Amino acid sequence: MFHALAHPTRRHVLQVLHARGGAMTSGQLAGRFSHAWPTVTRHLRELEAAGLVVVTAVGRERHYTLDTGRLTGVTGLWLSVFNG
Repeated sequence: MFHALAHPTRRHVLQVLHARGGAMTSGQLAGRFSHAWPTVTRHLRELEAAGLVVVTAVGRERHYTLDTGRLTGVTGLWLSVFNG
C-alpha cells in the first residue's frame, strides 16, 4: 500500500477522486491528467491492487471509488509511527 502511495501521480489521483465526491470513471480520471492513457491505467491498477480504490465495471466503463476505510487505516498507521 505504501508503494502505491509513494508515487505523486497516484496520490494526485486519490486527491482528484476525493475532490470529485469519491467516484469517477476511468475516462474522467484520465481527462484530468496530461499522461498517456496507458500510464493513467497503470497507476489506477496500482491503486486497485493496493486496495485504495474499488473498481466496478458498468457496461464498457470502469468506475473507480475511493476505499475510505482503507485510507483511514493507512493514516492511522502512519500517524502511530510518529506518535508511538
